[in-house]
Amino acid sequence: MKRYRRLAMRSALLAGLGFAAVAGDLRAAEPDVIDRGLEAFRSMLKADPWSNPAMLDADRGQALWKERRGPRNVSLERCDLGKGPGVVEGAFAELPRYFRDAGRVMDLETRILWCMETLQGIEPAGLTDKPHPAANEPVKDPGAIATWIASRSQGRTFNAPVSHPREKATLRLGKTMFHRRMGPFDFSCASCHASPGKRIRRQGLAHLVNPDEARQVVGEWPAYRVSTAHVMTLQHRLYDCFWQMRLPELKLGSEASVALTAYLVKQAEGGTIAAPGLKR
Repeated sequence: MKRYRRLAMRSALLAGLGFAAVAGDLRAAEPDVIDRGLEAFRSMLKADPWSNPAMLDADRGQALWKERRGPRNVSLERCDLGKGPGVVEGAFAELPRYFRDAGRVMDLETRILWCMETLQGIEPAGLTDKPHPAANEPVKDPGAIATWIASRSQGRTFNAPVSHPREKATLRLGKTMFHRRMGPFDFSCASCHASPGKRIRRQGLAHLVNPDEARQVVGEWPAYRVSTAHVMTLQHRLYDCFWQMRLPELKLGSEASVALTAYLVKQAEGGTIAAPGLKR
């Protein structure tokens, strides 16, 4: 494992150094040239899937899924992700969805938290107080489990159900939140992601109201972000966007976070899952 970690980090470092050299020549370049440089950087990292450090977290997540933990000293192997207790293969592709036992719509991370509480007896406050890692810190345990489960749907397509009334209501809420301007900056998710060709600090922004582009982007989360040296889940990415818009903290597993996830997954419906991905 130590040797594998060294090789993975060395690959990411060499790719990063290669990109730094390219970036130095691109500081005064046109946007299309910059985009080609960024794509070359991503291609270097993706050339060997085993160079993705997120695979280490996926391995850790698999171990955590099987480990007996919490006051009840049980594993998560009886957790039902929508395809029956313990069934992981393909489950991520069909989330978020309504769960009768919980009485609400849940995405993957929210369902993991629910199973940790109901099966293992782990208090949710300890999981949601500081749920996301800082730069250079490993993803928290629920995020590692989510990374592994998402990887078990790699190559499948998003097909989350939208038949139950709660699923339909959650999707409507997510669409409303995506487009509603809020906070001191009067920003919405759509301010950055509803028009083509937008960028921040030379970084191109995904045009998420366009299903073709959403299909290329959404399925890569959870992803390893080179700039922060850790895995970031989709809920963490949404949390970060709320922080950048100076909105109140987006609570992990909240109705709002699940609704936004449901909207993005619907936009990406039919898109291929490539998690864990690699981001800048």
